[in-house]
Amino acid sequence: MKNGQVIKSAAFSDIDEEMALVNQYSRRELGEDEVYLFTVALCDNDLDRDHERFTVESLFALEKLFVGKTGIIDHDPTAKNQKARIISCKVESVDGAVTALGDQLFRLTARAYIPRTEGNAELIDQIEAGIVKEVSVGCSMGHTLCSVCRNDMRSSSCTHQKGREYDGTLCYGELTEPRDAYEFSFVAIPAQRAAGVMKGYKEKDMNEIYKALSGEEEITLSKGEALRLKEYIESLESDSEYAKAYRETLCEELKTALRKHGVKLDFAVENCIIKKLSIAEAQALLKALSSKERKPVSQLGMKSADDPVGNTEFRI
Repeated sequence: MKNGQVIKSAAFSDIDEEMALVNQYSRRELGEDEVYLFTVALCDNDLDRDHERFTVESLFALEKLFVGKTGIIDHDPTAKNQKARIISCKVESVDGAVTALGDQLFRLTARAYIPRTEGNAELIDQIEAGIVKEVSVGCSMGHTLCSVCRNDMRSSSCTHQKGREYDGTLCYGELTEPRDAYEFSFVAIPAQRAAGVMKGYKEKDMNEIYKALSGEEEITLSKGEALRLKEYIESLESDSEYAKAYRETLCEELKTALRKHGVKLDFAVENCIIKKLSIAEAQALLKALSSKERKPVSQLGMKSADDPVGNTEFRI
């Protein structure tokens, strides 16, 4: 399918059967002339612009989850944007087509309907004219497996970046274990190049944001991602202030301990040396000094050749 989103298909062989599916969702019996029926390719197993792809197993799981789901505009989940509803889905192989990775291309197609109302007339005309045709799906996936290490890319176990090559292996994410399907949307720019669809938008977690920031390419953060990053930075700043205050207290304790052991340095030299110590190093040095300070000192001498019985008497 090339830029196939809302796609042409052969006429449904049994319109009565299809209308029966439509009327499962309507509160009153709708007639054939009251609905606009169309076929839409929801998603496939090819790599998309995010360097992710659905597995074939995921497509078959989504085949069941998308039945009955609504069609909206630009992923804006408001009642006024609800325009269509899916009545059936199926996974099909596309003859003679392969993915960017050389696999057989599979796609998830759906039959959907739009009520023929005055408010929907323009949308139907634009679909018929081929103006509105790109769609994207909103769904929840259990895992995004890294093609290089096979760990979930949203976890700290994976350090690879999508789109880069590692020892000749392209890094991409495999979307597995669908948990739910929410909607499909008519959009201007889809994410999947061949299928012309994109997955439901999901915000990056901090691990994904960190890996993206560590890369060489420009990245765009959503409002939610930017807010999460801001909160994370603020928490680091708060921790930093706490660490700074703790370090100052630790340094003063260390200076006191050094003086108790007779170590006297020039004020500037002492500060210069102590400031170069990490918190862990300062803690270790203070612990060593404190341990030495607590070591018991015997009031009695040990045995010697001159005093074979030991210093058992106090001599004045």
